[in-house]
Amino acid sequence: MRIFTLQAVSVAALLAFSAPALAQKKYDTGASDTEIKLGQTVPLSGPASAFGAFGRAYQGYFQMLNDQGGINKRKVNFLLVDNAYSPPKAVEQIRKLVEDDGIFAEVGTVGTVPNVATQKYMNDKKVPQLFISAGGKRFNDPKTFPWTIPFYPNFEMEGAVAAKYVLKTNPNAKIGVLYQNDDFGKDYVRGFKAALGAKASMIVAETPYELADPTVDSQILKLKASGADTLVEQSTPKFAAQSIRKVAEIGWAPLHIVGSSASSIDGVLKPAGFEASKGVVTTAFLKQPTDPAWANDPEVAAFKEFMKKYTSDAETNYFSLSGYVNVEAVALVLKNCGDDLTRENVIKQATSLKGARVPMLLPGITLNTSANDYNAFKSLRIQKFDGTNWTLVGDAISAD
Repeated sequence: MRIFTLQAVSVAALLAFSAPALAQKKYDTGASDTEIKLGQTVPLSGPASAFGAFGRAYQGYFQMLNDQGGINKRKVNFLLVDNAYSPPKAVEQIRKLVEDDGIFAEVGTVGTVPNVATQKYMNDKKVPQLFISAGGKRFNDPKTFPWTIPFYPNFEMEGAVAAKYVLKTNPNAKIGVLYQNDDFGKDYVRGFKAALGAKASMIVAETPYELADPTVDSQILKLKASGADTLVEQSTPKFAAQSIRKVAEIGWAPLHIVGSSASSIDGVLKPAGFEASKGVVTTAFLKQPTDPAWANDPEVAAFKEFMKKYTSDAETNYFSLSGYVNVEAVALVLKNCGDDLTRENVIKQATSLKGARVPMLLPGITLNTSANDYNAFKSLRIQKFDGTNWTLVGDAISAD
């Protein structure tokens, strides 16, 4: 009996000693018992201002979470600033967020150009660029840039999936390629050509455009003159809307594939014209809230309610949807951090996702990351615009 009592006392003492250690809270700059301070720069102005809806979705989502008590009982202090899609402006704004505002992490910043401009600075400072909204290959480089974690399918992967779709639907296609003359466009084209392999000779013409160009009309005329019956483009919203409209104006009827960055109904297809956009194809990993297939889907219903209550944008805005899914993933990682709100733990949690899922991902699409491969997506779906909505075509396609 005495032995039992001593054992019980010993166990009790051990538990008393261990409890504080297990419950110990750890914080880096920007995190505390009551707050998590996050920052994001997006083009609220300038040629890529359509992406602003992405940031507004972030604002609304964190407001919603704060109304519900925050993340692990901590309110999110979210600082959204304009980078005008300008590298110098992006650097200026991110320095302010890190050095003056003291953010814990940068989250979801949109666009290849601003993220390239700030990537080295953020890694030198060891401040997470968590789930940035950019698909350049350089963003999945754990050795060189361990503090930069992409979220969306990288552009090479997206280009590869588009190539596989072309090979399946029109193996004798004559392909014209339009792309933005930077990593955003070049990575996509690289992946597209790699997946075509020996059939890369199907590309009969390719032409870049510069972000400062007023239009891409001349490029479209050149590609049509090449005899192409398939148009593949990697463009930002403004130029994609121009190209779709121009293709219709000149009576060209190619199979027209656009990158997912240019698939917003409100931001691209509506300005281009719904009739002109009919038949346009893109890659997809998100449920489209206007697709009748999801009419009774609870995730879509929740998204629509969120948009109505917490944002000023339309529920058909693809950039709002992208922001919503992105911020869901950010919130998941922060929740998984528990009371260990150190920047190193954020990276650890973000690169340890196994079959994770957040609302509005298409069936069969999950998030899988590791310390050696930050890319979360391994396959994509194809969808086509029917003049009103995007509709899914076939099964998921792997880039491998």
